[in-house]
Amino acid sequence: MKTLVFANQKGGVGKSAIACQMAYYYAARGLRILFVDLDHQMNSTRALAQNAKVVKTAFTAQAVLMGQAGVLAKGDTFLLVPAEEGLSSLERQPANHQNYVDNLFEFARGRDDFDLCIIDTNPNPDIRYGAAMAASDFVLSPIQLNQEALDGIGALLNHSRWGIHKLKNHIKTHELELLGLLPNLVEPTPFQRGNFALLRESYSHLLIPIDGPSGFLRIPTRSAIAESQAHGTYLADVPKTAARDAFKEVRACFDVLAKRMALEI
Repeated sequence: MKTLVFANQKGGVGKSAIACQMAYYYAARGLRILFVDLDHQMNSTRALAQNAKVVKTAFTAQAVLMGQAGVLAKGDTFLLVPAEEGLSSLERQPANHQNYVDNLFEFARGRDDFDLCIIDTNPNPDIRYGAAMAASDFVLSPIQLNQEALDGIGALLNHSRWGIHKLKNHIKTHELELLGLLPNLVEPTPFQRGNFALLRESYSHLLIPIDGPSGFLRIPTRSAIAESQAHGTYLADVPKTAARDAFKEVRACFDVLAKRMALEI
C-alpha cells in the first residue's frame, strides 16, 4: 500500500475537497482506499460519512495515533477512519509524541488489504501533521494563488520541526516525495494570473508539469466541487452539466497524479 498525505500550513485552500474527490475517483477505478482524517475540523469526515459507498470504522483517527485502533473489517474497499475534536489536544502531550508517530506509521504502512492510504491533515504543523508526513510516501500540497499562500510555501519546505526538507533527512525507512504544489480554486483574474506568474518564477520546480497551454497542473474554481463536498457526493455521480464539466477537469488532474505515484488505475 502507498500512502499520500495532503499537507498545507494554511486552511481554506480546498484541500479536503480534493482529497475526498480523489478518493472517490480512485475507488471507482478499482483501487482499495483507506482514508484517515486527522483534522479536528472534520471536513473530510462529514463529507465522506454521508456517502453509502464509504464504510466508517468504529474507531477514530485519534485512536489510531494512541495505538488503540481496532481490526479493519475484511472485504471493505473504501474505509474512512473518522476525525474527532479531541485530536487537537494531542499536541499538548509531548511525552507521547513519538508513540503517535510510531502508531500512525504502523497503521498506514505495510498493509496488503488496501492500495492507497490518503491522509487529510490539519493546517497547523503539530504532531498530527508531522506524524502523517513521516508515515507517507507522497505529499501533495494544494495552494491558493494569493500572497499568503505563496509566503507559506517556505514553511511547508523549511519549517524548523516538520518541514519536508528536514523530514526527508530523518526518515530512514522510505522515501518521502513531494508530488508538488497544486494550485486550486484558480480563477481567470489578473490578480491570480499575476500570482501564478510569481509562483512559477520562484517555485516552477515544485509545480506539476503537464502538456497544454498552462504548462502545470491546476484546478479551477468550480461550484460543483464545493456542492459535492457539502452533500457528500462523488462529482461523477452528480447529473448536472456543471458537475460533468468539473469532473473532466479533476479526472485529468487525478490521472496525472496516479501516474506520478505509479498507481495502476
